[in-house]
Amino acid sequence: MPKMKTKSGAKKRFRVTSSGKVKVKQAKMRHMQMNKPKSMKRKAKGQTTLCAADERKVLRNYLPYSRKKKKSAETSEKKEG
Repeated sequence: MPKMKTKSGAKKRFRVTSSGKVKVKQAKMRHMQMNKPKSMKRKAKGQTTLCAADERKVLRNYLPYSRKKKKSAETSEKKEG
């Protein structure tokens, strides 16, 4: 079976933490800052994590090699080896 490809856009937009969550930059900070209130700009600073449903979509479809193994598979491997 051929290798799966990671989507280039996803590489630039998402980072996967060591616990398997997906970090993403907040929206609404790219342009037209003078038309946005200070409170909105303050809330949009920094990074956030995706909700579980969106995280599953990103990892399954766009970042296939960033997925964590399921715990049941890891424990059964340790018992056998």
